[in-house]
Amino acid sequence: MAISMSELKKGLKIEIDKIPYRIVEYQHVKPGKGAAFVRAKIKSFLDGKVIEKTFHAGDKCDEPNLQEKTMQFLYQDGDLFQFMDNETYEQIALTQDQVGDAAKWIIDGTIVQVLFHNDKAISVDAPQVVELKIIETAPNFKGDTSSAGKKPATLETGAVVQIPFHVLEGESIRVNTETGEYVEKVK
Repeated sequence: MAISMSELKKGLKIEIDKIPYRIVEYQHVKPGKGAAFVRAKIKSFLDGKVIEKTFHAGDKCDEPNLQEKTMQFLYQDGDLFQFMDNETYEQIALTQDQVGDAAKWIIDGTIVQVLFHNDKAISVDAPQVVELKIIETAPNFKGDTSSAGKKPATLETGAVVQIPFHVLEGESIRVNTETGEYVEKVK
């Protein structure tokens, strides 16, 4: 199904030259002279690059053949990440580029969303909030009770986040994967 210029909006998924994109930003422009057009920033699902594209009246985009599957991260095997389909138990291996930033937030057993384009896995989305263990952080010192103060902590996945002083090494925390920020300590 073709998508016309008037249907474009933020978050819409489109396909241009057999490459799937998501519209990140768009602006409808009506100049004093000439026809209206839409100036958009679109992000490729394949490599994550953001490009600017101008759409004129009459331009059409295709709707990409995208499916999301819920899968479980099993383990990392060298440069490959192994995932299992929760319904068919079929396993697939994805590269670091395909997994992207989700690699910082997933551990064995994490349930993720894998996006497929024409039956080929192209990206992985980690859950919005994950529970991870702190493997390294500075110890507390007397007087380090300021609620505004933060210290860096390395998590079991290798990601580094800023945490409050009262949180200690070995404890588990919840982290927002979209912002990379500490949410709360797991009790």
